[in-house]
Amino acid sequence: MSNPPGATPLIQLRGITKVYGEGATAFQALKGVDLDIHQGEFVAIMGPSGSGKSTAMNALGLLDTPSSGQYLFQGVHVESLSRDERARVRRRYFGFVFQGFNLLARTSAQENVELPLVYRGEPAAKRRQMAAGALEAVGLKGWEHHTPGELSGGQQQRVAIARAIVTEPAVLLADEPTGNLDTKRSEEIMELLWRLNVEQGITVLMVTHEPDMAAYASRLVRFVDGVVANDAPNANRARPQAPAVQEAD
Repeated sequence: MSNPPGATPLIQLRGITKVYGEGATAFQALKGVDLDIHQGEFVAIMGPSGSGKSTAMNALGLLDTPSSGQYLFQGVHVESLSRDERARVRRRYFGFVFQGFNLLARTSAQENVELPLVYRGEPAAKRRQMAAGALEAVGLKGWEHHTPGELSGGQQQRVAIARAIVTEPAVLLADEPTGNLDTKRSEEIMELLWRLNVEQGITVLMVTHEPDMAAYASRLVRFVDGVVANDAPNANRARPQAPAVQEAD
């Protein structure tokens, strides 16, 4: 999704640093990162191990606070918010998808997806309705009462994506979302993320080390040694081959 010239970025990072430890053992993971993210972009964040990409993702998702610099979200300086204030912003505007799925093993798909709504205090009837809609959006209608152990890896990741989008977030952050999947399931998940971005306008930020998966993004940002080494549009963006994401076996 394109943005009009001069549009204010959804996210602005200015001079972001992150230092772990102190004194002689201190390690600077981020060394002054400047980055703008506009509403509706799909950004793949890449880089070798230790490049700072995961640290940057944690900062972007308000899971960690920078050591210095400015982070503006919708024009608000979130780096200066308290822990509770950051948590409220995170719950309201961000959804998260992780490599390991992070589903509750003895809990149904429906209940897993409802969990963020429980934290938000939504009534039970509304939770059920919203969770059912999110599961249908990721192609899992009819699988609501299955536990993770009864689902394939691709289906589990789609439950995780449904859980991430059920709160209707402005930003979906995906950390190696295909890392535990085979090639076919990886393609299904990437096609789903592509559709959420293009058809629903959700801003997607994805950390990946796989060029084939990054190809679905509209923009490629590469980290090296704690800084942004390259930031460019993806002129050859991949598109789904099928009319819709197919159900995993």
